[in-house]
Amino acid sequence: MALARWLACAVLIGALATPVLATPPPSSQAEFAAQMRALNWQRGPVAGRLGGVAALEVAEGQAFLDGPSTRRFLELTGNPPRDDRYALVADQWFAIFFFEDSGYVRDDETLDADALLQSLRESDEHGNAERQRLGMPALHTAGWAVPPHYDADTRRLEWGVQLRGEDGHALVNYTIRLLGRRGVMHAILVSDPERLTQDIAEFKAALAGYTFVPGEKYSEFRAGDRIAEYGLAALVLGGAAAVATKSGFFKAFGKLIVIGVAGLGAAIVALFRRLSRRG
Repeated sequence: MALARWLACAVLIGALATPVLATPPPSSQAEFAAQMRALNWQRGPVAGRLGGVAALEVAEGQAFLDGPSTRRFLELTGNPPRDDRYALVADQWFAIFFFEDSGYVRDDETLDADALLQSLRESDEHGNAERQRLGMPALHTAGWAVPPHYDADTRRLEWGVQLRGEDGHALVNYTIRLLGRRGVMHAILVSDPERLTQDIAEFKAALAGYTFVPGEKYSEFRAGDRIAEYGLAALVLGGAAAVATKSGFFKAFGKLIVIGVAGLGAAIVALFRRLSRRG
């Protein structure tokens, strides 16, 4: 895969209120690899700390990046840099984590997948206006790769969105929200669409090592804790962004910015494999 394609592809990781200009991307694959190697890689087995709210047991053959290194990782992959993000990197995929301090999200809402898909499609125009300001190509919502569904046992909300680029290239964003006492942990998988089913299975297996720290678990809710202003459906549409208006969800706020990678490519996969296994 050419470096330009790596830097231009996509995964859903967060809403932008204001465009952020990243530093110029590396000019060659050699420079890209050198700057990747310079990051503070924590190679498994190791315990990765997701701020002060959660921890992740990183398996052998995988690697973890703390907040500052993840910010630079996002820049290197052509994405707007963001603080308080954390990366889990495997051979064929990676995932970005961040916590939304929204309050306790009630999970008693029924999800209407068709209505949610329509809302996402209606937000394309606003989201693409943001992407244009950031110099990113437009993306359009094509449908569900995995319809949104909630598991009350694990307190996980999951869905996958099929996206289509201007050139017709297909992308998939697969997202998991892990509900906690004071908010929601976002976990976004970055995968080649052709490997999505296998990578989802590996990603979920990795999440077996995820836990909220004591005092932050969903089951530890206490009377008087802050309650989020929204439920499960709004999480699919962007969490706090979805209540920026009282109707139409994203009609005033715009769509989540979609960024990241559509396919890793042999050179990048080989680089990640070396990074995760180096002692």
